[in-house]
Amino acid sequence: MRSLDETLASLREEYLSVEAALSQSDVANDLTRLRDLSRRHKELSDIMTSYDVWLAARSDLETAREMFNETSGDDREQWREEVNTAEASIETVEAQLVEMLLPRDPNDGRNVIMEIRGAEGGEEANLFAGDLVAMYQRYVALRGWKLEILELRESDHGGIDEATFLVKGEDAWSRLEHEAGVHRVQRVPATEAKGRVHTSSATVSVLPEAEEVDIELDMNELKIDVYRSSGPGGQSVNTTDSAVRITHIPTGIMVAMQDEKSQIQNRAKALIVLRSRLLQAAQDAQNAELGDLKRSQLGGGGRSEKIRTYNFKENRVTDHRINLTLYSLEATLAGDIDPFVDALLAEKRARQLAESDGR
Repeated sequence: MRSLDETLASLREEYLSVEAALSQSDVANDLTRLRDLSRRHKELSDIMTSYDVWLAARSDLETAREMFNETSGDDREQWREEVNTAEASIETVEAQLVEMLLPRDPNDGRNVIMEIRGAEGGEEANLFAGDLVAMYQRYVALRGWKLEILELRESDHGGIDEATFLVKGEDAWSRLEHEAGVHRVQRVPATEAKGRVHTSSATVSVLPEAEEVDIELDMNELKIDVYRSSGPGGQSVNTTDSAVRITHIPTGIMVAMQDEKSQIQNRAKALIVLRSRLLQAAQDAQNAELGDLKRSQLGGGGRSEKIRTYNFKENRVTDHRINLTLYSLEATLAGDIDPFVDALLAEKRARQLAESDGR
């Protein structure tokens, strides 16, 4: 196994090579290569910054130890403090470097497509899906990201049958990927006359947005249908065939969009989602043990497969994956989900570090 010194020295060489490649004129004409090189340059640039701090701290430690051995009295105690300070700095930066060298998620830095649907529980599930949509909209605003609604289909009683939206933000994937799964709600529905608590669920899927350079679509492999859009209860809300359904024939993946009045706009949005689903399918094929992402994220949509429970009576939110319970339901639904996001990210890093140590 290579030492940290050897690994970082090798990455320094790669960093200089990437910088040289980015300065070549032909790279600007190759969008895929330019994107990949730019992303890698940013990753390596952050590592090199910490590497330089680490080298400087080691140099300081060497100097402090030499002076400590050559002096006496008060000066010796001063250099002892310098040794302790340098050692602490080295330990801190070393830990940062080890974490930075963990395998990166290939989707880091990508925008995110989120899909939310009511699952078990009838109209109460659709109402809860609407609560989740509002929660994520507020979270996006708090993070300073941008959100674009791609599809929003309301249910008969004001809930959400299905919502699809694009979240744009540099760290959107890393902070939202763990939101995928079955979310369970326990509360008294507005329609419940006897005050009984009902349990319902909604599903959240999180997909990395695919860029055109990631997935090149062959139009001959697409089946495109147009039809009139419909609202709650199936009533027609448009007099023209503006809704679009696109099916990728080789995989059977289908995307439908009807939110816009323009067929062209619905088609463009459907292609965005289709590319992202195809990208995820390709990534899953490369990493077969993960299986189909959406299946693993959502299971069958059943309440027993929940990742998080929102209990209104007890003002409680519990994330079952990390056994974290907070009595802050109102704040959570207002978009303050960072306590859960941060804990999930910390658990992921700890797991990666444990796996790295075990190699």
